[in-house]
Amino acid sequence: LWLLQAALVSSRMFGLRVDIGMLLEPLGFIKVLQWTFSIFAFATCGGFYGETTLLVSCKGVVNKTVTAAFAYPFRLNTVVFSEPDPERCGGTWTDSYLVGNFSSSAQFFVTLAVLVLLYCIAALVVYVGYKHVYQHNSKFPLTDLILTVIITFLWLVSTSAWGKALADIKISTGASIISQIDSCKAPGTTCHFVSVTRMGTLNVSVVFGLLNMVLWGGNTWFVYKDTNLHNQSNKISQVV
Repeated sequence: LWLLQAALVSSRMFGLRVDIGMLLEPLGFIKVLQWTFSIFAFATCGGFYGETTLLVSCKGVVNKTVTAAFAYPFRLNTVVFSEPDPERCGGTWTDSYLVGNFSSSAQFFVTLAVLVLLYCIAALVVYVGYKHVYQHNSKFPLTDLILTVIITFLWLVSTSAWGKALADIKISTGASIISQIDSCKAPGTTCHFVSVTRMGTLNVSVVFGLLNMVLWGGNTWFVYKDTNLHNQSNKISQVV
């Protein structure tokens, strides 16, 4: 009989109780924004595709377009320019690559965004369906607070690293690349920089990284209010 009563209490305690109203409260509403902004962060970075275009004139070739296509995760040192012609400028044109490997910063940023996305989904399930468990078990709010602080810090680090990497990518795919191409220094060969794909979406990804950092940092207060730490501080202030 005792076990049956315990099972009934447990089922009532931990059973699913959907409360959509939680999404209108700061804790739930901000979590939805965090989920949305994390999607934009990894989509604007991970979905980028661009090209650097040059005009090459050499033996038997006049103003031939050569391109180097690059994309996430931005291992530019593996991206080779196309050949000006099948004869490779009379044998003077060798394989020419872009410069730099920025995959670590890009992958750190995108991986964090994906992990945050998954955490937001899990947190929203708890907020909406198991709010009663969240509020009655002090471990859940405390864990949520710790993870919120850690994620805020990781957004700061990853966005800073990715912002620096993006600045270097712009340099490595810009006009300065000509000085790095040995084939352009061959006698009778001239290279002119034409264009590089605009990187507006990558700039937006950095902005979303900063917005995510602000959101998670601001949400720390609302998560903290649900922990025993806040309740204890209130009790102490009331006693004093």
